[in-house]
Amino acid sequence: MPLPPSSLLRSSVSGPVFFPEDDGFADEASVFNMTVAHRPHVIIGATSVADVQAAVLFARDRDLPVAVLNTGHGPSVSVPGEAVMITTRRMTEVRIDGARQTARVEAGVRWGQVVEEAAEVGLAPLAGSSPQVGVVGYTLGGGVSIAMGRAFGYAADHVLEIDVVTADGELRHVTPDSDEDLFFALLGGKGNFGVVTAMEFSLFPVRELYAGALHFSGDDARNVLHAYQRFTSTAPDELTSSIVFLRAPDLPFIPDFMRGKLTVSIRVAYLGSARDGETLVAPLRAAAPVLADTVTLMPFAHLASITNDPTEPGAAVEHFVLLDELSPAAMEAILDVAGPGSGTRITMVNLTQLGGAFGTPPETANAVGRRDAAFAAFALTAVPPGDVSASKDEGLELIDRLSSSGGGRKHPSYLSPADASADGVRLAYDELTYKRLQAAKTAYDPRNMFRYNHNIPPLA
Repeated sequence: MPLPPSSLLRSSVSGPVFFPEDDGFADEASVFNMTVAHRPHVIIGATSVADVQAAVLFARDRDLPVAVLNTGHGPSVSVPGEAVMITTRRMTEVRIDGARQTARVEAGVRWGQVVEEAAEVGLAPLAGSSPQVGVVGYTLGGGVSIAMGRAFGYAADHVLEIDVVTADGELRHVTPDSDEDLFFALLGGKGNFGVVTAMEFSLFPVRELYAGALHFSGDDARNVLHAYQRFTSTAPDELTSSIVFLRAPDLPFIPDFMRGKLTVSIRVAYLGSARDGETLVAPLRAAAPVLADTVTLMPFAHLASITNDPTEPGAAVEHFVLLDELSPAAMEAILDVAGPGSGTRITMVNLTQLGGAFGTPPETANAVGRRDAAFAAFALTAVPPGDVSASKDEGLELIDRLSSSGGGRKHPSYLSPADASADGVRLAYDELTYKRLQAAKTAYDPRNMFRYNHNIPPLA
């Protein structure tokens, strides 16, 4: 008698298998942003490449779609009951090569582990703000480093090789020389082309940063925002920064100067001496009375202290857009919608300066485009977990007004669940890049097995 599908699947993988009735199913499907709920047909907790291949073949043989969940920190698209979900959080091997200045990571590795291990040999990766974010998902979207992005570009620009299991169950070792089209598509095309099981990328000989945050009262928002605009207009490429309007909740663990108030914070990271950094940051410190100042010379390993991102899951509605400039109209829109006295429900508005090396095409082409954008903006609104239909448009008024300074363009690093429509995804790519991505999708996933993502459909 043939084995039932559940027994067959369990016998073919070494990692755990969860069906909806199993203990641990909900935890395995959980994500950081709790506005999204996953209810797949089955979850395979992959521990190896062989597990990933077995899961893909199981889905292929039954004509089921496959969804991939690396660490659960990134923007997810809800996965329904027909799908096979593969989680990779158990694949956590990191190999640092100090001589070659590279890191090789498996699909479940988070940035905190790479930052820590690279720092031991005086090297640094193009990591994001949170040590909990998964390396692979972050990099496949482009990867915007809060510390070194303007100096070195996107994390995707420095990937050397990728291991990926495609829809036919084959493991492919992809380099620019072995498969130029698939390499191009994976970096910027996100999870559309298979399950990335490992990647290797370059590290940089950076041990220290002049970095931290300056915090101001929301009452000084106008002066601080205009000072930031002037600051960014002359900032060197070695300086990466952002400005944040934050309405913190009235909770005991929030610092007194933030608790239940609007604050405006400027985060900076400079790859230079403390003396030069102090000179660069001086106009910001003079913009208004500073409530708290954490900007100092710090080890790169303390990167996460720049932003102190939340560490516990929560529910939030997010909307993103790119700006060609921080124009007077854009600044007025931010102040009108999210400034003091606005009465907005938006929890946070963030502007990150791009330009510098973000605007330079890499030596090996990839699908991370929109390199002429000057800023990336997003609005985040904390909401109760579960049904967010009543709150799904929070922040859109601001994004719509900011869209006049960038044509409403998106970026693969800044796509939220709200951007999962075909039109929303297309806004992240220029026409030629999108056509090239569709051609790669048609070649490697013609039946759109990997479709529960910011999907790029194959050609008909």
